[in-house]
Amino acid sequence: MIASAYSVAFEGVEARLVEVQCAIQGGAAAFSLVGMADKAVSESRERVRSALQSLSIALPNRRITINLSPADLPKEGSHFDLPIALALLAAIDILPRDEVARVLALGELSLDGRLLPVAGALPAALAAAEEDCALLCPLGSGAEAAWVGATEVIAAASLADVVRHFTGQAVLAPPRAGEVRRSAPAPDLREVKGQERAKRALEIAAVGRHHLLMTGTPGSGKSMLAARLPGLLPDLSPAEALETSMIHSLAGLLSGGISRERPFRTPHHTASMAAMAGGGRGARPGEISLAHNGVLFLDELPEFSRSVLEVLRQPIETGEVSVARANAHIRYPSRFQLVAAANPCRCGYLTDPSRACARVPVCGADYLGRISGPLMDRIDLRIEMPPVTFTDLDLRANGESSAVVAARVLRARKIQSDRLGQEGRTNADLAGEALERFASPDAEGRALIGLLAERMGLSARGYHRLLRVARSIADLDGSDAVRRNHIAEAASYRLTPGALG
Repeated sequence: MIASAYSVAFEGVEARLVEVQCAIQGGAAAFSLVGMADKAVSESRERVRSALQSLSIALPNRRITINLSPADLPKEGSHFDLPIALALLAAIDILPRDEVARVLALGELSLDGRLLPVAGALPAALAAAEEDCALLCPLGSGAEAAWVGATEVIAAASLADVVRHFTGQAVLAPPRAGEVRRSAPAPDLREVKGQERAKRALEIAAVGRHHLLMTGTPGSGKSMLAARLPGLLPDLSPAEALETSMIHSLAGLLSGGISRERPFRTPHHTASMAAMAGGGRGARPGEISLAHNGVLFLDELPEFSRSVLEVLRQPIETGEVSVARANAHIRYPSRFQLVAAANPCRCGYLTDPSRACARVPVCGADYLGRISGPLMDRIDLRIEMPPVTFTDLDLRANGESSAVVAARVLRARKIQSDRLGQEGRTNADLAGEALERFASPDAEGRALIGLLAERMGLSARGYHRLLRVARSIADLDGSDAVRRNHIAEAASYRLTPGALG
């Protein structure tokens, strides 16, 4: 008496197929579970037993063995409850074995047989589509899974509903895909008074997906500007939205609907390395992966621990992060745009002669020195923001709105995606031959960048990043060529801030 059901085990954003085999054999009554299962999976025996008792189904007084195959693949999470129950019900001939074997199932069982929502329904639905089978999931996860239109989705509120569906007593209606979520509109750029240079840098950063560091005294508007960046960025493409939503689904943050808005993550400076890079129970994605295809805003950058900041270096270059565990290496995509803010020193008033401390300039050098040189070298745009004057505050908001700037950003991004032949690609992705082909300056620009590279001591990475920023400025100007003025403006944003100079 052997029956099989199917589920998935998650390795990063990849859902790997798992066969749940149930064998009922002679011998002393026992209920064992094998196949490299973690504690949450092992505890499913009691949840399944109680859920079946709520349906007045008694387990046979024989030896029951559940095997999760492949045996060398780690199995984590309570979503194995439902496939274990299905395999057991098929083994005792309550459910038809062929029907159970044609679905991929996931869901957590409560003691009274209700099915509780679980993380990962979206990547599980994609795995079901690849295996050409249906997906069976809790009712609370149905709207999320239904976004994958390439597979049939069956969403049930309880184990009793599942039994009635498979026995033909009451066939479940397919769930509807959740609505595209829209949060409140982003704050308008017009509300930021003064700081015209910083607004220009923010626009350039939005055009080419460049990393940005803003330094300035407290109250100069650093956080205000960062909060307005999402309002300048174009919506996610369908492919980007699906990719981003898969990560959020694994983190349990996807409430039914898929969002076309770019993520904007703002971790506190007390965040741990696991919270930033990913890890912990189940190796869940961290903040840098949750910001994939969006913005990661780090306020008070020097206050983050050195180890947490150094975690950013590899993902900035490669667009993915690797979470190393004892039995596996899990990779998550992390193609984010870093925006950071920092005070010029610990007290924040290094540049204010009337309020500066007696340790100037050592105070600023020590404070900003917490940001390592290799990390600083990866930041494309660095600007210092002066204090906002009372004259600026008295002026009525008359600058450009976010909508006007966003239209320019969208036009420039369209130029980039057409140039690179792929939607969503930006100047930040230029490398190798493409960088040389599309971002090489004219003769005057080449002479200037040679002089700047020597005087500023640019590394090879810094040189290439300066070219990418200049290419974005040229795209904003509608220029096919990168000219001297574009190089000059890009270089003005690459000056090392404050006391680090």
